Amino acid sequence: MELTFLPGEKTTRRTYKHFTINSTGPADTAATKKLEFFYVGKRVSNIDNLITSFESGYAAESVIHAKSMLKRLIGNNNPVAVPDVIIVEAAAGEDALRELQQFLVLHDNLAVVPFVLEITGLPEEDIARFKKFGFIDDMMCLGDHPHHTLTKKIRFLQKIKHNIFDEAGSRAVETSLQEISHKTAYIKRGFDILISAGLLLVLSPVLLLVAIAIRVESKGSIFYIAKRAGRGYRIFDFYKFRTMGMGADQKMKEFSHLNQYNAGDGKPMFFKIDNDPRITRVGNFLRKTSLDELPQLLNVLLGDMSLVGNRPLPLYEAASLTTDEWAKRFMAPAGMTGLWQIKKRGKKEMSIEERITLDIDYANRYSFLYDLWIMANTPSALIQKTNA
Repeated sequence: MELTFLPGEKTTRRTYKHFTINSTGPADTAATKKLEFFYVGKRVSNIDNLITSFESGYAAESVIHAKSMLKRLIGNNNPVAVPDVIIVEAAAGEDALRELQQFLVLHDNLAVVPFVLEITGLPEEDIARFKKFGFIDDMMCLGDHPHHTLTKKIRFLQKIKHNIFDEAGSRAVETSLQEISHKTAYIKRGFDILISAGLLLVLSPVLLLVAIAIRVESKGSIFYIAKRAGRGYRIFDFYKFRTMGMGADQKMKEFSHLNQYNAGDGKPMFFKIDNDPRITRVGNFLRKTSLDELPQLLNVLLGDMSLVGNRPLPLYEAASLTTDEWAKRFMAPAGMTGLWQIKKRGKKEMSIEERITLDIDYANRYSFLYDLWIMANTPSALIQKTNA
């Protein structure tokens, strides 16, 4: 099988065993280097998706071929030749993944490249098994990611991976940090499943009453479902009870002058209105009592979120937080409650910088005991004076 990628009109052809690789004529420099992928697998639809999203890239049918190609690419110690992300189909198998990972860690310039597992069509039990592999930086279905969000996510993963290596100082320290993180993750996930399932069962009468109230007041969906970015810029469907009239998202520009956060001058973009006029009467009550948040228990049960973490952000907000200064807030899980909720929620004097600083503080400190402390302080923050 021969795969060909044509990134531009002027091309120079370099042929490797079983593959034809095309790249732009003039050599890129480190300063102007554009995103480049390295794909391992045979799914042509995924390669087509990557070709549309990236400036250039490489494709290998197997891990054996991938190792051979990567050796040639890095043979001259040219940083420009190093791909920006390595994406491997889960169909390669566990042994092949470990083999590739062992090859990557032997080369410093490849060890910092984000390692992504492509999981389209993979059963849930297999996904759960792969989650235990500490060297996998993210798992995704390429077809579920729009082109602009895919490249932004890759840039984010690059920053996080480089930060981990810079802060750890050595792979031994990094491995130690990963082991600690995994232990915390297992405890946290077990607690999330137990509590979210129990609360959904106990609160089912309340959920039913809220759903009836929303439907009686206004036509439209009972739930508000939107894309959100969580840990590692992972995008998922976020559930809340609908508190606004239908089409409220399309009216953001109309009410932009009421935004609590004055974005500009390179600041991240956040949007929140005190006593938002788009909110319905039932929605006003739901927001002030935080009952609108209850459907997120389903997100917790599904593993999209945790009970405690940083708030998952709308994609337009998340896209403004991929700089080195702010990206670390995405290292923590997405959560229903967190430091922002118990310290600053509903306070008009809160700035963008304060809000993100709290998120980064949680990312640096989070542990199971810290989560319990936050949960213990959450009830007092549930009832608020405004519907922001």
